[in-house]
Amino acid sequence: MVNPYNTDLDRNPANYQPLTPLTFLERAASVYPDYTAIIHGALRRSYREFYARSRRLASALAGRGIGRGDTVSALLANTPAMLESHYGVPMCGAVLHSINTRLDAETVAFQLDHAAARLIIVDSEFMPLLHEALGLTRVKPFVVQYDDPEFHGGQRDHEALDYEDFLAHGDPDFDWLMPEDEWDAISINYTSGTTGNPKGVVSHHRGAYLLAQGNALTTSMAKHAVYLWTLPMFHCNGWCFPWTLSAIAGTHVCLRQVRAEPIWSALAEHAVTHMCGAPVVMSLMIGAPDHEKRSLGHKVQFFTAAAPPPEKLLADMQQAGFEVTHLYGLTETYGPAVVNDWHQGWSDLPPEQQAALKARQGVRYLPLEGLDVLDPETMTPVPRDGKTMGEVMFRGNVVMKGYFKNPEATRESFQGGWFHSGDLGVIHPDGYIQLKDRSKDVIISGGENISSMEVEEVLYRHPSVAVAAVVAMPHPKWGETPCAFIEKAAGHEVDAAGMRDWCKENLASYKVPGRFVFAEIPRTSTGKIQKFHLREQARILSGDGGG
Repeated sequence: MVNPYNTDLDRNPANYQPLTPLTFLERAASVYPDYTAIIHGALRRSYREFYARSRRLASALAGRGIGRGDTVSALLANTPAMLESHYGVPMCGAVLHSINTRLDAETVAFQLDHAAARLIIVDSEFMPLLHEALGLTRVKPFVVQYDDPEFHGGQRDHEALDYEDFLAHGDPDFDWLMPEDEWDAISINYTSGTTGNPKGVVSHHRGAYLLAQGNALTTSMAKHAVYLWTLPMFHCNGWCFPWTLSAIAGTHVCLRQVRAEPIWSALAEHAVTHMCGAPVVMSLMIGAPDHEKRSLGHKVQFFTAAAPPPEKLLADMQQAGFEVTHLYGLTETYGPAVVNDWHQGWSDLPPEQQAALKARQGVRYLPLEGLDVLDPETMTPVPRDGKTMGEVMFRGNVVMKGYFKNPEATRESFQGGWFHSGDLGVIHPDGYIQLKDRSKDVIISGGENISSMEVEEVLYRHPSVAVAAVVAMPHPKWGETPCAFIEKAAGHEVDAAGMRDWCKENLASYKVPGRFVFAEIPRTSTGKIQKFHLREQARILSGDGGG
């Protein structure tokens, strides 16, 4: 049967435009041209200037012959140039490739080659890294150097074009390109590559548009909110917040380095309303000397991902004036696509019950159509009992296009019509999911599955533990046994015997770590613990006896 509502009612330019977050900046510059869009040290830049400079960048790129289907890389800190790249690069039709500034040269070279980078914008601080990487690449992208006025000590590469000179060749009234299709790629971000080469996650304009708006709705961002950049913009395109802030005509407060004193100063001086970061950022702030901390006359919304923050850290943050909300997502879901939406009645519960509720990852973002915990073999939902483990899976408009030049990995990740996250979790009766482990982090001891996150939760409850990470350590009898790496809290002392007794009181005997290692725990630039390094250490340690 023909649907009468589809007869003679076709799409046309008057009633259909591809969705893209680039229009957010155009609107903000039109409605609030003189409102402060960017703060960076002494620099203040209005939306009129932000939009004009982004168009200049797009125009200058187009003048170099860069357009649809080309890749432009960015090796930048959290600076105005990085914000301009999130608009100017896709405004000429190209795809933005944001590079983790803490990677080694070999990995940077792999990404540049794999993405076929035509041009790279690089901060002067990272020029030595780029030079080393370019010595390993097949591609030889055009290099544009950005000299950040807030950074001193960078070296000028006289063969590279200065960023400001490059923009000066661009047209501030450039007639920038809308995507031909909202499914067109807007960015490529590479996964961490802890096993083999990293995979290039391709995001599209539609997904970026929807998640950027979803951020504003989920985080209750009012018009003219002030956002502090402690989350790296290279990480999942800053969870799409570079585009979110334009949607609500907010203010970006750039922060080049994540250090306690400038964080506290920015919070107080600029009346920051929102910020994101891993639990390690919270620990950094709370652990700062009293003379660096500032009294806040307003509530700050803090959004965190990765491991659940310890109960004491949550309490300390609340006392300092922060409201902490747990988010969860992956590069493949444009950053956070799950939120621990808080119920008002939960605030009346005892602190330990609140902490248990806050440890859950939560429910789907508004722009995410499907979220569930499924048996990966049968693709059926697990019981909603908070106990039965399955794989967390996503489906909807904020799931990636796929992995660049890797059809096999793309097919594997989308089997059964869902995106397979690789994260293991449970779903509670109220529909809130809770992660229990990465599939590769499950410890199998004597045939029993042990969740490293369960052991870590117990360790975090000990007052002497600041940071904990648990991995599998080879065992001659059981195959594997947990190995716990611990950073001690300041002013506290504890030894392996004490931690073993604590674990015996709170865990089944087979889940008690066979070894406790007290040392600094390696992390990525976004605060995630690098368990692949710890697994290697545990493998080496397994040859020299117990702890």
